[in-house]
Amino acid sequence: MADLQYYEGVGRRKTATARVRLYAGGESQVVVNDRPVGEYFPNPLAVMNMLEPLRAVGMEGRFRISAHVRGGGISGQAEAVRLGIARALLKVNPDLRLMLRNEGFLTRDARIKERKKPGLKRARKAPQYTKR
Repeated sequence: MADLQYYEGVGRRKTATARVRLYAGGESQVVVNDRPVGEYFPNPLAVMNMLEPLRAVGMEGRFRISAHVRGGGISGQAEAVRLGIARALLKVNPDLRLMLRNEGFLTRDARIKERKKPGLKRARKAPQYTKR
């Protein structure tokens, strides 16, 4: 498997980072952290959302996908894999950039958890005000 050609893309979302490899040819299967995708992501909606870039360009079933994900939660990891797949598809065919860009698959979602500020209970929640 080490000598097979692959296309790699890195995706990030919140605190999750995914390194995705698309192997051309062979039977189509998706493996996340060395486990089948259905076993790693129990939510079928997360799996469907994750494979959306392939569906958008009409290439589903043409690659064997291997993803290594670290950090974050289930939805953050699924979206990190989605961005990784989209970036790897660009290496397969750079002409797909416009189609993927218009669908929003190449945009990195920069929203992350806001830090807690001193004097506050959380990022924005202030202690209750008492007049007397």
